[in-house]
Amino acid sequence: MIDKNLTSASNQSNYRGYGLDVHRIVFPVITTIIILFISITLIFPEIAGNAFTEFRLWLTSRFDWVFIITTNILLLFCLILTITPAGKIKLGGQDSKPEFSRLSWFSMLFAAGLGIGLMFFGVYEPVNHFLSPPLGINPEQITSAREMAMSASIMHWTLHPWALYSFVGLALAFFSYNKKLPLSVRSVFFPFFKEKIWGWQGHVVDVLALFATIFGIATSLGIGAEQSMAGINYLFGFDLNSKNIIIVIITITLIALFSVLRGLNAGIKRLSEINIFLAICLCLFIFLSSSALEIIQNSLSYTVDFLWNLPALINWIDRSDSDFLHGWTVFYWAWWISWSPFVGMFIARVSRGRSIREFLVGTIIFPSVISIIWLTLFGDNAINQFLSEGNRNVIDTIQNQSPEMSIYKFLEGFPFSEITSLVAITLICIFFITSMDSGALVIDTIASNGKTNTPVQQRILWCLLIGLIAIALTLSGGLGALQSMALATAFPFCFILLSMCLSTSIGIYQEIEQL
Repeated sequence: MIDKNLTSASNQSNYRGYGLDVHRIVFPVITTIIILFISITLIFPEIAGNAFTEFRLWLTSRFDWVFIITTNILLLFCLILTITPAGKIKLGGQDSKPEFSRLSWFSMLFAAGLGIGLMFFGVYEPVNHFLSPPLGINPEQITSAREMAMSASIMHWTLHPWALYSFVGLALAFFSYNKKLPLSVRSVFFPFFKEKIWGWQGHVVDVLALFATIFGIATSLGIGAEQSMAGINYLFGFDLNSKNIIIVIITITLIALFSVLRGLNAGIKRLSEINIFLAICLCLFIFLSSSALEIIQNSLSYTVDFLWNLPALINWIDRSDSDFLHGWTVFYWAWWISWSPFVGMFIARVSRGRSIREFLVGTIIFPSVISIIWLTLFGDNAINQFLSEGNRNVIDTIQNQSPEMSIYKFLEGFPFSEITSLVAITLICIFFITSMDSGALVIDTIASNGKTNTPVQQRILWCLLIGLIAIALTLSGGLGALQSMALATAFPFCFILLSMCLSTSIGIYQEIEQL
């Protein structure tokens, strides 16, 4: 148990005035950085866009190993922790009870974690890798190319990203609920810094966590806005350009503000449940309109292929497919790392009362299974449309550099494509809203030194700033700029995550000794 005098010190670090309750150092530092970034990017969009591109190329070519090693270590840490006696520890103490049912819990995890990304990449990525397989596979070897395409896609959307989220969520929940520290990233470093976590060391940790979180969310929102606008273009004919994408971002931001005002239970929880229902309906429609038995068999087969190919895919030494390694895997790992404080904090907020074992299984294995099914239903099905039916809609869309249109072209191969495309747009928009809403909640928690009951105007402020960053990045280079900022913010946070791994090990070991 942490000394109460230390936790009270955290409250003395907050500024209260003008309707705010924020950390007196972390809040002004991060808001100043964001406002400067938005201003410079909007004033000099072309220069900023070129700088983002150059930085992304430099970072991925020089430090790819940092991202890959970090994700591999954290995945191993979570898997090992699941099978050790530490798995019996309950988050919040042995008498604590879960606040949400498992269905609501799973719904919020999925909506916050991977929703927008799977909608964008679920069709696009497997087909892209089928056309240009990683690890030097010849694309003319159809069976091998298809298996490798699915293995690579599954790798990017299953164990590694969810291990990152789960690790951060576990660390935050453990030190907050079991050690009675504020729900903030700095609290995880208590085994190292003790009461100094309230000093500059803690300020640096929280600022880096906020920096990664804000730009990670903005990356996803920018991608979601592009795909939402692509769907509107597909159904209603509106031009797919930066102006209309910005209108989409503004519209969704305003809806997210309404959700913020409703609160966690009435806002995020309800929207997440609606989205899971719509996602299940869309998946069932695709499943029943396809060869159901083949999809089940393929899901199992691709899981085995993925595990077999995993060692080669996570290796970074002497790779001949550097474009795939840097443009896909390293970008994904950076994206997931930049999202890990956000999703981890959100998972921690909704996971009190669950054992570490249940927590890790629920936040790694279950979402991974859902992702495999999703990729098989959409991505492998799109490949099958081409191989068995000669349908080139998705292939041509990707070869014409319009990845945001791929899901809509895929749905053309099924009945009622206009209705299913409208459902897809709705899913993307709600994922967009829940990500922004929960993101504002998490950012506000960190910027308020772990407080969970703060003035609502603070979350409104964060919603607006996230929307402005997404607009700035869209104007300065679109998807390339979004990818660059995800990489830039994730790189320093890799070292924070590795340090968190060691401090969490110390904290859990001390907890086991007290049992």
